[in-house]
Amino acid sequence: MFKAIMITKDDAGYRAELQEVDEARLPESDVTVRVAYSTLNYKDALAITGKSPVVRSFPMVPGIDFAGTVETSSHPGFKAGDAVVLNGWGVGEVHWGGLAQKVRVKGDWLIPLPAAFTPRQAMAIGTAGYTAMLCVMALERHGLKPDMGEILVTGASGGVGSVAVALLAARGYRVVASTGKAQEADYLKSLGAAEIVDRAQFSGPGKPLAKERWAGAVDTVGSHTLANVCAGTKYRGVVAACGLAQGMDFPATVAPFILRGVTLAGVDSVYCPKPERLEAWQRLARELDPARLDAITAEIALGEAIAKAPDLLAGKVRGRIVVDVNR
Repeated sequence: MFKAIMITKDDAGYRAELQEVDEARLPESDVTVRVAYSTLNYKDALAITGKSPVVRSFPMVPGIDFAGTVETSSHPGFKAGDAVVLNGWGVGEVHWGGLAQKVRVKGDWLIPLPAAFTPRQAMAIGTAGYTAMLCVMALERHGLKPDMGEILVTGASGGVGSVAVALLAARGYRVVASTGKAQEADYLKSLGAAEIVDRAQFSGPGKPLAKERWAGAVDTVGSHTLANVCAGTKYRGVVAACGLAQGMDFPATVAPFILRGVTLAGVDSVYCPKPERLEAWQRLARELDPARLDAITAEIALGEAIAKAPDLLAGKVRGRIVVDVNR
């Protein structure tokens, strides 16, 4: 038996509960992992609360990422005792996920835990930090360099935004952090932000084009915010889009793209090919100071995750939430 958060949907309604689960119920796959830490992400909060149809089959264990130790494996790439990390691949949506003490997944979905990180540190990074690195990689793949100008990060006090600020600042970019939480200014400056701006200037309907300011941007918000970021991006600038906290809509025009040559680069972390995953984690191991993780991380027990989910959706959470599944 092991503990897990289980989401069910039946005639009695939609609910998430902490349960004792028989290991025999684990899905069929080739690697069983004893989980050390998981995380609570925006998508997990949507799944737990049922605010969005994230979960595609029931019953479901949420948790889109985890770090732990291989218990049994029939996969040639992993053996018992290996330390591993998983991000995405539909776990917590269509396949039982990491908010549990045990998981069984495809070995092809796993990557070795970088030696630079403990399991807890890997989950302080989690899908959010890994996504932030994918955004940095997308910006640089399109030619962005620190001497080209300012980089805007929206939703900067959230998980992806916090790590993106730290990564970009460490690489020498002048980072402007957009947030609706004025009280987080010192926190964001401690991560390396050079300037803090109010998200209100981006969150309403804007013009097709605005004054050129940003050489690049990481947008975690979507909707009007993404449209306004693109409108204010400089000639041949690059915007990496990875989130939808404000909405899935994109009320923009083609003006930034056909008049300024702006590139809008979509970033998907869920089904990102394994070589890019490995590159992202290798770069995180080299470029992210583990001491930064303490400033952006809060830890909760597995049983606290259900109650914490509404706070995350309401924007009341700073940075990352690590879940110790064994307490």
